[in-house]
Amino acid sequence: MAKTRVTRPRASSLTAPRKPATASSLRNPPVEVGDQRIYHVTHVSNLADILSSGRLLADASDAWEKRPTVDISSDETRESRRTIVVSDENDASVASYVPFFLSPTSSVWVSVRERVADPRLSAATREAVASDYVILVSSVKSVVDAHDAEEAEREAAVVVTDGDAAHTLTRFATTREAGDRVLRKLRADEESVQILAAEYLVKDEFPFELVSLIGVANDKARDAVKAIVKGSGFSTRVAVYPPWFMRVD
Repeated sequence: MAKTRVTRPRASSLTAPRKPATASSLRNPPVEVGDQRIYHVTHVSNLADILSSGRLLADASDAWEKRPTVDISSDETRESRRTIVVSDENDASVASYVPFFLSPTSSVWVSVRERVADPRLSAATREAVASDYVILVSSVKSVVDAHDAEEAEREAAVVVTDGDAAHTLTRFATTREAGDRVLRKLRADEESVQILAAEYLVKDEFPFELVSLIGVANDKARDAVKAIVKGSGFSTRVAVYPPWFMRVD
């Protein structure tokens, strides 16, 4: 039996039409979304394979030679993301995109680091501790600069969501203009429930050269990750940032 494909609302409905500039808006120009950081969490045991391939691959990619050693998502979550179509203009599902969060305290990552029995997460996540993971950091500007603008508009190469991409009510911004509007709206309240669930999705694969920083929990993790990176040919900075890995009291 064929799988049911679910298409979500178009991005055009995410925000109201652009208003004319006013004196107030000129004094307070729109937030520059290019400096928005994006975050991808993975288990440290996956890092060597990522570096070897030189890229992060979407779940649905045909380029996989070896699946992740530790998979964060549950089977149910992966299946759901494989059936949700991003746009009615093509047949690409959410699983055709590499997912990033917009906050280092995203709701999924908090569940991982606190070992919560979250249905979105695999059983393996409850057997690991926060220091077993690394956070790969890039920026919206890095992604935009790496994509041809016309191609991005035509093929939804980059998609911004206003919530968990697998959630029923989440809507997708599939054009550059719509995505920028959603990012500005989300950044207006950086502690909102929406931005903690929202995702930045990059089609097919994400070149590791666009990763500017690898965040780790402690000195021991930094030394281990530096050793992995040193043998890869990359020179990506590795930094200890405990707040990203601490439990919330």
